[in-house]
Amino acid sequence: MKSSNIGGQAVLEGIMMKNGEKYAVAVRKPDKEIAVDVKNYKSCIPWKTPAKIPFIRGIFNFIDSLVLGMRTLTYSANFYEEEEPRQMTEEEARKQERKDRVFMNVTIGISVVLAVAVFMILPYFLSSFLKQFTESRTVMVILEGVIRVLIFLGYILLVSRMEDIQRTFMYHGAEHKCINCIEQGLALNVENVRKSSKQHKRCGTSFLFFVMIVSILFCFFITAESQLVRILLRIALFPLIAGVSYEIIRLAGNSDNAIINLLSRPGMWVQNLTTKEPDDSMIEVAICAVEAVFDWKTWQRENL
Repeated sequence: MKSSNIGGQAVLEGIMMKNGEKYAVAVRKPDKEIAVDVKNYKSCIPWKTPAKIPFIRGIFNFIDSLVLGMRTLTYSANFYEEEEPRQMTEEEARKQERKDRVFMNVTIGISVVLAVAVFMILPYFLSSFLKQFTESRTVMVILEGVIRVLIFLGYILLVSRMEDIQRTFMYHGAEHKCINCIEQGLALNVENVRKSSKQHKRCGTSFLFFVMIVSILFCFFITAESQLVRILLRIALFPLIAGVSYEIIRLAGNSDNAIINLLSRPGMWVQNLTTKEPDDSMIEVAICAVEAVFDWKTWQRENL
């Protein structure tokens, strides 16, 4: 399949789809109507050139994904607030927007710190308890990587038990199915989307799984004697690990090479935990999000 280069994410009772600098959020409101919000996304990174350099652009894309993801998730959650929001003056609206921006930036910062602590630092300390059983540095690095993957899978399994998350995973499946439907050359309708795959090689779940795997390779090169230096190097290498993982996902999404497909297989297996089969109403929301930002008919004529 040829990549359409569109992507997105599931939000609360809806889906965000992004095509270039344009994105749309489609949400199934409590009254069952579908609200669609279309906007242009201006990157939070002011420099254009670094965002095009291989292995560096992945870092900037990762940051933009976090910012846009938080923004669209907040938008979708507003439809499900218990209290009816009161009308604000223009000045109050500006102040609220500034507060929301600060809150979003703080939340993203805390999320990144927690992610690095849980998935990069904690596995290192847990693996150190096994030093009494082996003196091999290679074995220790592999054990650290295995623990990192197990924490990642355990986290997904834990959150997937929540009812709201289960529905979000169903919308996640609808997002993938729409993209697969388009890239297979099928007309974008409920029937065709329903029979398309809920797995996709460019999924963020696969990206995170590759981060876990690539981190094992990078940790082999950390040979410092000081424990503090080893920890600091793991933190410092995280952006580069994210950049390499992004390039792998980008290559996988644009290639049908047998070796690339084989390397993509583990990440797609993990997607079975984060994607569920959607119902038709969810597929309708996903289609609305796609069609708001992407002319799939023209793309299919020109590319397939």
